[in-house]
Amino acid sequence: MAIDPKDAPPPEADADSLAALDKEASEFTKDAEIERILSAFQLDAYAILNLQPGVPESSIKAAYRAISLLIHPDKTSNPRAPTAFDRLKKAQTELMDEKQRMHLDECIADARMLLMREHKWTVDAPELRTQAFAKEWREKTKYVLVEAEHRRRKQVKAQMAEEGRQQMKEDEELEKRKRKRDLETAWEATREERIESWRDFQKGGERKKKKKGKPLG
Repeated sequence: MAIDPKDAPPPEADADSLAALDKEASEFTKDAEIERILSAFQLDAYAILNLQPGVPESSIKAAYRAISLLIHPDKTSNPRAPTAFDRLKKAQTELMDEKQRMHLDECIADARMLLMREHKWTVDAPELRTQAFAKEWREKTKYVLVEAEHRRRKQVKAQMAEEGRQQMKEDEELEKRKRKRDLETAWEATREERIESWRDFQKGGERKKKKKGKPLG
């Protein structure tokens, strides 16, 4: 049965419906990406940016630019967007820092080496190319990163304690010098008084000598 042209919706209605569908799909994509970032292991910047280890800086910048435009808090009403964006920015900063990226790469390499030792595999073992190994590698990487973070925090704590002891020692030395200066100042402030007292003492001695009679001969 043919549709009467009079009953067909106007072109504007079709355009509005398509725009609404596009907006819904876009929001779904943003929400999914926000959830992915928040679910990613926080100590693994590669996972947050959805990148493989060893990628060039250009790939890091490109990934950050694309994802940040998608989940920026100004571009979505998702209440978790600010948290996801902060994690994304932190991950990008870590990977752009040569020292921090090297530390992450070393942890990932250590995780792979630990698995090879546990399973007694050689570098050309076929198991290393399986999805099962990739999954196990990711889990072992988490373990290595957590252990490294524990060590870092202990070092920071020990350093802060040492700095605290050093600061206490410096404060005690400053207080000791201050007390010494105060004593010297107080001693100098009473200088004239002490001199005058000494003069009075000497005068008193002279008067006693004058009053003392001559011995009888």
